[in-house]
Amino acid sequence: MYNIEELKIRLLSELKEIAEEMGVKNFKSLKKEELVYAILDQQAITPEKALPKKKPSKVESEEPKAETPSSSENKTATSEEPSKPKFKRQNVTELPKGEVAKEASKPEERKEAPKKAFKKEEPKKDNAPKADSTKENAISVDTKKAESKKEDARKDLHKDAGKEVLKEKSTGDIRDPKPAGETKSEEEGQTRSFRPRKRAVEDDAQPTLPQEQDQQPRKREARDNNPGTATQETPTPKRKTNISIKDFDGIIENEGVLEIMSDGYGFLRSLDYNYLASPDDIYVSPSQIKLFGLKVGDNIKGQIRPPKEGEKYFALLKVGTVNGKTTEEIRDRIPFEYLTPLFPEERLNLTTKADNMSTRIVDLFAPIGKGQRGMIVAQPKTGKTVLLQKIANAIAENHPEVHLMILLIDERPEEVTEMARSVKAEVISSTFDEQADRHVKVASMVLEKAKRMVECGHDVVILLDSITRLARAYNTVVPSSGKILSGGVDANALHKPKRFFGAARNVENGGSLTIIATALVETGSKMDEVIFEEFKGTGNMELSLDRKLSNRRIYPAIDVPGSGTRREDLLMDKEEMQRVWILRKLMSDMTSQEAMEFLLQRMKGTRDNSEFLISMNS
Repeated sequence: MYNIEELKIRLLSELKEIAEEMGVKNFKSLKKEELVYAILDQQAITPEKALPKKKPSKVESEEPKAETPSSSENKTATSEEPSKPKFKRQNVTELPKGEVAKEASKPEERKEAPKKAFKKEEPKKDNAPKADSTKENAISVDTKKAESKKEDARKDLHKDAGKEVLKEKSTGDIRDPKPAGETKSEEEGQTRSFRPRKRAVEDDAQPTLPQEQDQQPRKREARDNNPGTATQETPTPKRKTNISIKDFDGIIENEGVLEIMSDGYGFLRSLDYNYLASPDDIYVSPSQIKLFGLKVGDNIKGQIRPPKEGEKYFALLKVGTVNGKTTEEIRDRIPFEYLTPLFPEERLNLTTKADNMSTRIVDLFAPIGKGQRGMIVAQPKTGKTVLLQKIANAIAENHPEVHLMILLIDERPEEVTEMARSVKAEVISSTFDEQADRHVKVASMVLEKAKRMVECGHDVVILLDSITRLARAYNTVVPSSGKILSGGVDANALHKPKRFFGAARNVENGGSLTIIATALVETGSKMDEVIFEEFKGTGNMELSLDRKLSNRRIYPAIDVPGSGTRREDLLMDKEEMQRVWILRKLMSDMTSQEAMEFLLQRMKGTRDNSEFLISMNS
């Protein structure tokens, strides 16, 4: 097995050979540093038996163990150069006395100094540490003197080869330190063995020198790729963090209501922030809006990705569903303005429990159908909020297919909390301490969402409290037209509230939008009276609450003779409608208080309205 130090001193070509044997993927495009770590990683996950045989390094290692050539390399070198017995004979016989015993135990390793041994050891010359050069210089001076006396003619030609032999001897001295008594014999052995080694080098000098020149740039390349500083390793954690962030793409799914900006892009607004701008917004690109034909108010669910560097919002990656439909189904939808409105034909059953008299009376005398445009006319403190809660819970229990939204405009914060906790519905609010433009913004987003769902064939119910305060907010926001009605109402201020209330309709071929809104009367404000008069004839269902009943603590405080639904014959069967007409004739001469007391007394002993109507015969 290789360690990191052994791999760092190797050439890039050697590392690529090792990587190819180990099966490292895409190793050709890696730098030396990255290739070293890739080999170590592959070595760690590969069983030891499956690893290839360790190769010796071409670049000579500084450590003693890396200096000694392996037996397999010597065998290949011997097979390459069988025709040099002279060099083998002199190399074996003329070794110093101190090394004879050591070399005798390994005769095969010292038999021959191959060509590649000199080639591989040459680049190490420049990397020799300064601390080890003292003894080398002393030996080299003596040997150079002997060389200059005997071989002056060949000194200039083979100077580098002679230094190579000296380098080998000097490293051998460092590797095998001898006692002080053997230094003299060692020096004699060096001078004796120098001449035959010199002759062997002369024979190989011509092919060796060009390869030594080729190895110098490789040596510099290995030095340049050496990761010695921390700055070269800094890109590694950055790349890992990018990969970890990318892994989250498409994992998270979220939804929101689309709001399109003037520049063409949009955001998915969250219900937690009442469909207003928030940190949870999800960015939608203009290309996605155009591709799928998205509109303001579309409820989009899809895969998102975290924000990248420099981005602020999460981004929508893939559109899953739009208003509960696939993207192919919504492309051919008809705009809400072109849908055909009809009278309500399907009734919303509000009867839940026997003791819930409020919803039973509403269901009997002022039935609500899918697509109803109903108005609850209420004086202050008549229990309209509690009545809305009971109607909402009855719809949620009996009609789970209906998408129920409760819109509270200019209400108290504690009433918003109570409504959200007591009703299983989508509660959107803008309290009285907010600005008027926030009221308008929230109401417009709710209306757009309801329209888009109706276009896709869904049944939507909006319970609005109250339309009077919504009209006040529009009156504050609208630009002045110069025409002021009585009570300070601008002539153009009531146009958008009427569009909101008038959007309620039963649509042909599926889908409906039901709006039940409360209207305040007798508040002492002239503006409220004007607003009520404008909306008075627009609804097709009206439920009146009487303050006299609430003062007497008679609940529900419903004025039965003054309440009713247009075309109720479409919602009730013939027999039931006839019995209701008989009741109305009976109570026509009664006051609202007497009529409510009469109904409560008769209905207490029955479980539902059907049983109550049957009991009328007795």
